[in-house]
Amino acid sequence: MKPYKQVAVIAFCSYMFGLTACDIAYPAVEGKFDRTLNVTGRVDLEVTTGSGSIDIRAGSSSVVEIHGIIRANDDWKNNAQEKVRYLTTNPPIEQNGNVIRIGQIEDQTYRNNVSIAYEIIVPAETQVQAKTGSGSERLEGVRGPVEASTGSGSISVYSIASDVNARTGSGSIHLDQVAGNVEAHTGSGSIRGGNIAGSIKADTGSGGIRLGQTSVESGATREVEASTGSGSIEINGVNGPLHAESHSGGISVTGNPSGDWKLNASSGSVALTLTANPAFDLYAHSSSGRISVDHPVTVSGTISKHEMRGKVRGGGHLIDVRTNSGGITIR
Repeated sequence: MKPYKQVAVIAFCSYMFGLTACDIAYPAVEGKFDRTLNVTGRVDLEVTTGSGSIDIRAGSSSVVEIHGIIRANDDWKNNAQEKVRYLTTNPPIEQNGNVIRIGQIEDQTYRNNVSIAYEIIVPAETQVQAKTGSGSERLEGVRGPVEASTGSGSISVYSIASDVNARTGSGSIHLDQVAGNVEAHTGSGSIRGGNIAGSIKADTGSGGIRLGQTSVESGATREVEASTGSGSIEINGVNGPLHAESHSGGISVTGNPSGDWKLNASSGSVALTLTANPAFDLYAHSSSGRISVDHPVTVSGTISKHEMRGKVRGGGHLIDVRTNSGGITIR
């Protein structure tokens, strides 16, 4: 084919099939907006964005500061510069007293191919609902409760004075200094946290779980549930009922069984360190591995290296430990 014919064919193909690609090739148009809202008392904050990060932290007790970073691309109908111009002059912010809603763009013209990242400074006395379709989230220093979710991205939550609910389709979850209960879910990613005062529910489709509860007053109990499709589980400071399950990975727990404990590792060892001298019922089974118990067990039935049933110090709450591949150690 002659050169001029090749150029003609390429130009024709670009015209017929490449309009979308040509639009995407243009660099995104950026803009920003800043707003300060006066508030008195406890704030109810809701933030949502289709794509973009959300960063919320505590600041002044009398104002909410909102900083938005806009990125927009052309689409087949609307111009990116026009989208940015409109959103910088009409940011998606609604206030009704101490109730603040951020990110709701009703007109689809200014919503398609638009990403807004938010940095928001709020009073410590704030409860938060934050949601992004794609992007990371970080929340720190508010009373809560906090609900944080993202379709894809990590979530970090620190120094919250009440409950936390964190969910991501794909990404890690980090928690520290939570004074209430925690629920954490990720489709793929690790869950890490410490200094959690309340009950815990944590699960991941693929990733490790490592969590620690704070010490509590005598008699107070908190439930823990943790599961992973692939990864290890480590939980410290348990004082209450426990259910831990790993389909591929070991389980390690430190605490006081002041409720029933049920642990199942499809593939991996299980190690328990009991922080007191508790009385409990025991059932332990390992399809492939030894069982070692450093407590005085009154055995019921036949004892073997792969299965043990009995009572420790007269019995109490049940510790039920099972693994298909790995040993079991109870200290």
